[in-house]
Amino acid sequence: MGTTSVLTETVARVLLLPTVVAAVAILVKGYAQPGDGFAAGVVASLGVMLQHLALGRREAERLAVVRHAPILAGAGLVLSLLVATVPLLLGDPVLTHYPRPGGHVIYLGTLELITPVLFDVGIFLLVFGSVVGTMNAFARTISEEQEYAGPGDSGLEYEE
Repeated sequence: MGTTSVLTETVARVLLLPTVVAAVAILVKGYAQPGDGFAAGVVASLGVMLQHLALGRREAERLAVVRHAPILAGAGLVLSLLVATVPLLLGDPVLTHYPRPGGHVIYLGTLELITPVLFDVGIFLLVFGSVVGTMNAFARTISEEQEYAGPGDSGLEYEE
């Protein structure tokens, strides 16, 4: 755990769910109003970063999204590229919206399932997976370096 206080750990745990809910709200709102997959990915990754800082790498890695962040980033990249390029195969310009204006739209509750929403979901997954995966890689590297250095040594050498 380290030197964090019980209050810090509790606040980090309590804030994770509201952070994810806010990110989903930004993502869902994004196709019709200001907001988008990028901002939602940043907000969600900040919630996970808080877990890393307050609870430590080992505790944060208990979250499935931290362990599978590279897969999420790859899935987001593939989804975004598919949404962007499939219209080319259909003879339309890149990033053409489907269904066309006046076409039949599928709804999930009040959310319209249209290609801009899928594109934003892909961007969300790409940003979230990239940020969380990079942060976890840095945390793992620093942790391994400190374990290798042993007690009393920071593992960092300074020139005088």
